[in-house]
Amino acid sequence: MRILHAYKIYKPDVEGGVPETISSLTRDAPEELQSSILVARSRGWQRRYLIDNVPVTATGSLGTIFSMPIAPLYPGILALQSRSIEVVVHHTPFPLTDLAVPALDPRVAFVVHWHAEIISRTFFKSMLAPALHHALRRADKIIVSHPVMIDRSDFLPAYRDKCIAIPYGVDIPYWSTLTELEQLETDRLREQFPRLIVAVGRLVDYKGYPVLLHALKGLDAQLVIIGDGPLSSELRTLSHELGVAESVVFAGRLDRGKIKQYLHAARVMALSSVTPAEAFGLVQIEAMAAGCPVVNTKLPTAVPFIARNEMEGLTAAPGDAEGLQGAIRRILDDQAFAARLGSAGRSRVRSEYNQELFRTRNFAIYKEALEHRRSRLAGRA
Repeated sequence: MRILHAYKIYKPDVEGGVPETISSLTRDAPEELQSSILVARSRGWQRRYLIDNVPVTATGSLGTIFSMPIAPLYPGILALQSRSIEVVVHHTPFPLTDLAVPALDPRVAFVVHWHAEIISRTFFKSMLAPALHHALRRADKIIVSHPVMIDRSDFLPAYRDKCIAIPYGVDIPYWSTLTELEQLETDRLREQFPRLIVAVGRLVDYKGYPVLLHALKGLDAQLVIIGDGPLSSELRTLSHELGVAESVVFAGRLDRGKIKQYLHAARVMALSSVTPAEAFGLVQIEAMAAGCPVVNTKLPTAVPFIARNEMEGLTAAPGDAEGLQGAIRRILDDQAFAARLGSAGRSRVRSEYNQELFRTRNFAIYKEALEHRRSRLAGRA
């Protein structure tokens, strides 16, 4: 099968999240799968390059609006590329792909990988709704990370018969083990930060970093925030206003090897997200693979079903700094409880979130989608 993954942005511009999922589905794929990737740049001219021997086309962009690249040539390039492939995988949300759907080659199978609901201004969402519904009607299969994503969606219930839930997976051997040099660096981090809280993700509104900074006030702990984004200056200012600046390190964007070391050194991984834009929180299973307890938030998405309350972590209400602080403090102060959560997290990742199982299930859906598309076209002949 010739498969094209379509999304708004990819490595090296952004790490983690959807780009990491696309990477896991394309690198070292079986020989019978030929993958390529189409994205838009956040700004600049079109470029073509290889990552993990997978060809990437990044169309030119004039900038972004509501986190979406302004890439006027993207829909046309997607339609053109669909003539030489067999399966298009639309990683949502990215409205420019929805807009291109009417121009796709009718022979190409169309799979929607529903990563998150559109969270935006009501007017903007209503404008995009017709194109998104058209894309979902055109879809041969729709993949979600958890059944709750269907039930709590404004769009998916009408297409329930096309939906299948496949939880994300991570490279468990990678995230769960350290080389000798990585162990030395992890030990150094533990010595530098004896009560370390780690947060990983872009510095954007839905991640809830202001809540986390408020929660840090009064905690005997050190917080390292890994990631960059538009709120960097604002969050640094807030840390000074709250009097916690000396307890916070804004580490910026780090490679996954360094992130792994921080997760192994941390006493808690905090996912303080405040809106359903956080649909799963892939970093949760990376932390669990490292044996790090998780504190997450009770969002109406898959998030609280991954590291479950009192099982692999603790769950606080979104936006509740006091509740978040209490959950973090409990793990920091009770080492036996923290060890139990960490051990349970490792076990859950091994049984539920294996990357090879995730890949195999997705590849099977691509094959089913292509067979479905061909049978439909044959029925019309």
